[in-house]
Amino acid sequence: MDANDEVGDPHEMTPEEKRRDQLLAAPGAVESDAAPRIEVSEHDGVTRIDIAADAPLRPGNPYEQVESDR
Repeated sequence: MDANDEVGDPHEMTPEEKRRDQLLAAPGAVESDAAPRIEVSEHDGVTRIDIAADAPLRPGNPYEQVESDR
C-alpha cells in the first residue's frame, strides 16, 4: 500500500462521480445519459428500489408484444 491508496483520499472519485464519468465516456454521450434511473429509499429497515418516474426506459411485461417505432 502506498500513499495513494489511503482511505479517504481527497482525489478519489465518489461512486456517483465514477458512474457519471463512465457513462459519459462513450462517443456521442450526452449529460442526460448519466441521469439517475432508479430511486432508493429506506423505511423501517427495508430498502426499496423504484424506477425513476422520468426514466426513459421502464421495465414491462416480457410476454407482451411491443409496438416498434420503426
